[in-house]
Amino acid sequence: MWFTLVQAQSYQQENDICYTSKTDAYSQERLKLDVYFPQGVSDCPVIVWFHGGGLEAGQKEIPEQLKRKGWVVVGVNYRLLPRVTVDKTLDDAAEAVAWVFANASRYGGDARKIVVTGHSAGGYLAMLLCLNKAWLAKYNTNADDVMMYVPFSGQAVTHYNVRKMQGLTPLQVTIDQYAPIYWVRNDCPPLVLICGDRELELFGRYDENQYLARMMKLAGHKQTYLYELDGHGHGAMVGPSFHILETHLNQMLGRSVNP
Repeated sequence: MWFTLVQAQSYQQENDICYTSKTDAYSQERLKLDVYFPQGVSDCPVIVWFHGGGLEAGQKEIPEQLKRKGWVVVGVNYRLLPRVTVDKTLDDAAEAVAWVFANASRYGGDARKIVVTGHSAGGYLAMLLCLNKAWLAKYNTNADDVMMYVPFSGQAVTHYNVRKMQGLTPLQVTIDQYAPIYWVRNDCPPLVLICGDRELELFGRYDENQYLARMMKLAGHKQTYLYELDGHGHGAMVGPSFHILETHLNQMLGRSVNP
């Protein structure tokens, strides 16, 4: 019955909403988001989606697989390397999530049901917002108030394009303050790590996530989940990952889960 009602809902989308208090020209050009939402309902889950593109490219989007689910979906732009440093990009991501907390109810969303997710570079941003609470704290937002983080093929070590700006190659791996695994902690919300096939993924992405999952569990975090999508490379893993996101979301909401 719930599925039938969701399909019957009408939806609306508002585009190019400025979410920043920054006043420089690049911020005003780039720091915008789109909101897709069901009409006439309230207390909906809210999905924050950060696009991929290696932190150097990409545009905000509302993925088709997130539409018509009874959710509010927010697609976010952020400033890109090398025009800015990764500190600026992470600050943008944090400001966007803080905006979502402040504005979710305007679109029928419930700020207690926010999920932060994204693919590749977007997954990397989601990981760091989850594990290093300082980014969201700057905007008076508690990273632990997010219901769940679901990075798709995010990088667990320092992102390879951050390392490129440091004069390193993608295979010269470093772990510093810009590596999600540097911030392992046992008290964060559920963390659902999804990757493609370890032999097909980009720059050992699955192996990084496997190491992060192991360290999270050793630290005592009991809600870290790791999925490997056999036969799917870095791009192809995106489609089936949405089913995993939906499954975990329905479990958290106490809804029935489709196999």
